[in-house]
Amino acid sequence: MTTQKQRLLSLDILRGITVAGMIMVNNGYMESFEMLEHSEWNGMTPCDLVFPFFLFIMGISTYLSLSKYQFQPTKKVIWKILKRTVLLFLIGLAIHWFAHAIDGDFWCFPHLRIWAVLQRIALCYGIVSLFAIFVSHKWVIPAIVVLLAIYSAILLLGNGYAQDGSNILARVDIALFGSEHLYHKGPVDPEGLLGTISSVAHVLIGFYCGMRMKKADTVNQKVISFFFIGTILVFAGYLLSYGLPLNKRIWSPSYVLVTCGLASLLQGLLMVIIDVRGKKQWCTFFKVFGINPLFIYVASEVLSILLGHIGVSNAVFSGIHAVIPAVKWASLTYAVYFVLLNYILGYILYKRNIYIKL
Repeated sequence: MTTQKQRLLSLDILRGITVAGMIMVNNGYMESFEMLEHSEWNGMTPCDLVFPFFLFIMGISTYLSLSKYQFQPTKKVIWKILKRTVLLFLIGLAIHWFAHAIDGDFWCFPHLRIWAVLQRIALCYGIVSLFAIFVSHKWVIPAIVVLLAIYSAILLLGNGYAQDGSNILARVDIALFGSEHLYHKGPVDPEGLLGTISSVAHVLIGFYCGMRMKKADTVNQKVISFFFIGTILVFAGYLLSYGLPLNKRIWSPSYVLVTCGLASLLQGLLMVIIDVRGKKQWCTFFKVFGINPLFIYVASEVLSILLGHIGVSNAVFSGIHAVIPAVKWASLTYAVYFVLLNYILGYILYKRNIYIKL
């Protein structure tokens, strides 16, 4: 735990909006509105924005964090990166173990899912952080281009858009890890190994935006930078989508560009509202989520599993449904309730100036 240092409020708010959104879309009960569900395959819903926004923000934060050490590969910095990477990965595994163990399946390791949200975050953070301290930053854009080009070739040559077992992403994951350790609600694990290639490029785009932001002399220059980069990325992504459609499940290159572009535009807009015009009165709710993002996200996952197991989730939803007969509206109300529940936890930490970091 640490006390608060000077932070970039607009970045905290974007992070907070994203984490609150991640919790909401993960906790609809029964049938949700389409906008709160991930696209089944090609295409993109608002729900598909939350995780990529988080990775984009992580890229910015990685630049800001490592800049404090002048990007020098000292033993202290390398140890910090490796420790955080391993801890994030293990926490992701622990969440899935807990989901089995609470039902009595303590020895679930033969069928424990290996890849998930925190595991992807861990790999992307580790790879981008090591790149940042060992490679000149003039290679950031070339690295993004090369990674997206390689991944595009893999998708095009390996039947990467097939929604079945012939998809190269599924074949590689099954060959390396076995089907028992993978996502079982679709033919392709949405956080599988090969998708990490484009996800690393995703975080590198955030890293580049962080670099441009840090080097800008004024807030207005920072805003212009975010708007310029965001506009270019959105246009490039939608143009690329004619050959490589937007697809969250496989983390397609067009999806990387469009979601990073939208995140950049939103960050620029928040800087105008918060940093330029000084309108901060509405920020507290999202700031609570933004200053302890990983802790609140992990807590939400554990709390969801626990409340579901002891029957509280079903009881609360049944009460809501009794008042709101429409299932989709009842589901949305439950999701909002769950976000508020996690807000209370985060608010306690916020009021005590507790900032939990790995």
